[in-house]
Amino acid sequence: MSCQPSFEDTVDLKVQNWIHGSENCEDNMDPPIQVVKYNSHTYILRQNKCTNYEAPFMFLFFGENKALLMDTGATQEDDIFPLYKTVNTIINDWSKKNGEVELIVAHTHKHEDHYAGNAQFKGKPNTSVIGLEVNDVQDFFKIANWPEEVVDYDLGNRMMKIIPIPGHHASSIAVYDTSTKILLTGDTFYPGRLYINDWIAFKMSIERLVKFTDINEISTILGNHIEMTQTAGVDYPMGSIYQPKEHQLPLSVLTLKELSNALTKLGDTPTKQIHDSFIIYPVD
Repeated sequence: MSCQPSFEDTVDLKVQNWIHGSENCEDNMDPPIQVVKYNSHTYILRQNKCTNYEAPFMFLFFGENKALLMDTGATQEDDIFPLYKTVNTIINDWSKKNGEVELIVAHTHKHEDHYAGNAQFKGKPNTSVIGLEVNDVQDFFKIANWPEEVVDYDLGNRMMKIIPIPGHHASSIAVYDTSTKILLTGDTFYPGRLYINDWIAFKMSIERLVKFTDINEISTILGNHIEMTQTAGVDYPMGSIYQPKEHQLPLSVLTLKELSNALTKLGDTPTKQIHDSFIIYPVD
């Protein structure tokens, strides 16, 4: 069957409610992982803030031959954070209707809150876990010219585009789904504090992302965290376990261009700058 759900209803992520922790986590009744079915071939997962304050998002895409899981969350222990069990249940349900798929586990970048759950997947049947270093990402996706080259990765009638975007981390990538037109940007661009480890590389990566959006249709841009509140320019403190009035997860191409223009104006001097939906945050 086709994995191009172009006429399928999708969840409106601008109004989607996410689990956002509790003032007292002993009273928290939310599941350890929230699962949102964006459409029949695409799932968005969020880790409960009461298992880890980072509360990262994870993304699962199905093609005819492969399923791609982007990131494995911030907690290793499967009794606290049953990610493999959760993902495996989704895959088994999907496979009953569509046929078996191989699971590919990849990462937006090498920071522990995005790969802590890897051990749950290693050694599991029909599952491959991609390494975390730049050369691992290059080798698997066959990226010869890092970070300038954008490459295709086919899940089986569903093409993903892999875009190197170092700056937040050397191994950072963005992922574009040609089916839903979703652009994943990891911790490089999201409603929160954009921690920049390599200022020049980050600026160049954002420029390349803008150029990519100029020639590709983008339905929405999704990062891996929410740290901003619904009040423009105001973020939740680091370590917050309760975020009742979060900024929406999706960001727009217009906001990406706002970031790019701001970086250009700041020049080559790393500078913190607060915007309505994100904070430019150089790391010393």
